[in-house]
Amino acid sequence: MRTQIGIIGAGPAGLMLSHLLHLQGIESVVLESKSREYCESRIRAGVLEHGTVELMVQSGVGARLQREGLIHTGVELRFNGAGHRIDFADLTGKSITIYAQHEVIKDLVAARVAAGGQVIFDAEAISVHDFHSGASATESKPKIQFQCGGVTETLECDFIAGCDGFHGICRPALPAATLKIYERDCPFGWLGILAKVPPASDELIYCYHERGFALLSMRSPEISRLYLQCAHDENIDEWSDDRIWTELRKRFATHDGWTLQNGPILQKGVTPMRSFVAEPMRHGNLFLLGDAAHIVPPTGAKGLNLAVADVRVLTRALVDFYKRGSREGLDRYSDVCLRRVWKVQRFSWWMTSMLHRFPNEDAFAHQLHLAELDYVTSSRAASTSLAENYVGLPFE
Repeated sequence: MRTQIGIIGAGPAGLMLSHLLHLQGIESVVLESKSREYCESRIRAGVLEHGTVELMVQSGVGARLQREGLIHTGVELRFNGAGHRIDFADLTGKSITIYAQHEVIKDLVAARVAAGGQVIFDAEAISVHDFHSGASATESKPKIQFQCGGVTETLECDFIAGCDGFHGICRPALPAATLKIYERDCPFGWLGILAKVPPASDELIYCYHERGFALLSMRSPEISRLYLQCAHDENIDEWSDDRIWTELRKRFATHDGWTLQNGPILQKGVTPMRSFVAEPMRHGNLFLLGDAAHIVPPTGAKGLNLAVADVRVLTRALVDFYKRGSREGLDRYSDVCLRRVWKVQRFSWWMTSMLHRFPNEDAFAHQLHLAELDYVTSSRAASTSLAENYVGLPFE
């Protein structure tokens, strides 16, 4: 098989890259180890930055998003039994949209299928080759070996886009001597539930409580998504539905009697919290995008959006290469992406540190959390800083 861009992974990064390249007349093949049904049903992130929404709409895959997405112009920070709204619209003129990641996947897959694009599901990439050097016409082309239907095949391409997640094959294929890893594990996790009950708020609520962090989010007007801070190795079997709802009500409680209604829990699990960055995000003709290169704690709602930001940069670089013969964008890809990655890491870690109780924190540390939250919610400058990071920093 032969194409211009070989893309490993049919997540938001891989599919959006394939879609945007198609609009520019650049061919690609997407290889995905899971089935289409799995990719379109896996519950993941649900907060889209202003720029991500604009990109979907402008590129022609945002019609359903515009109909069904829940537009939010702010969030609430809750502490000391009271809520404080951060008004995105007033502070930045922008908004966020609640639209589940698997819905984004559905829209992108449908667009690629309608355009005759090649997205091969149940095709597991097993190795990548010949990507190390530049782009001489006499050099071997990069190749991806993959298995599909019990048969091993080879995809030859000009460039490889590694959109295959943290556990994929692309990052480990980079020479160890050139790769630098930065990581930090949080000493806690999130116990998350998906519940069949209308959200108790029209906007997200981030709650700091002496018992630990809690978050109220949603996936639709009928489905709530809620989280509470727990031990990183928490045994989910020890959390009955009643215990979960009781703990959530304690953390979200307010002085004015705000209540959280119970509902059937459709799904529950414990998510570890970690930060991870791999540098560089490119070696030769192999490029890393999304979780293959970086992971952020979910507190800032940045995972999917950061992957889309990588796609923007690589798409522009590839267009410059194919239409103008310039390699400058390809050569600068890693540096440009990493500037944004580290800013997003900073914001995500700041949000995580401000809103969570860390092990062995004393009363002094608790008061510092409250003072930080009081400052952020009472200072327009501090509120603006949070808001502009949350809705999405400008693109280069």
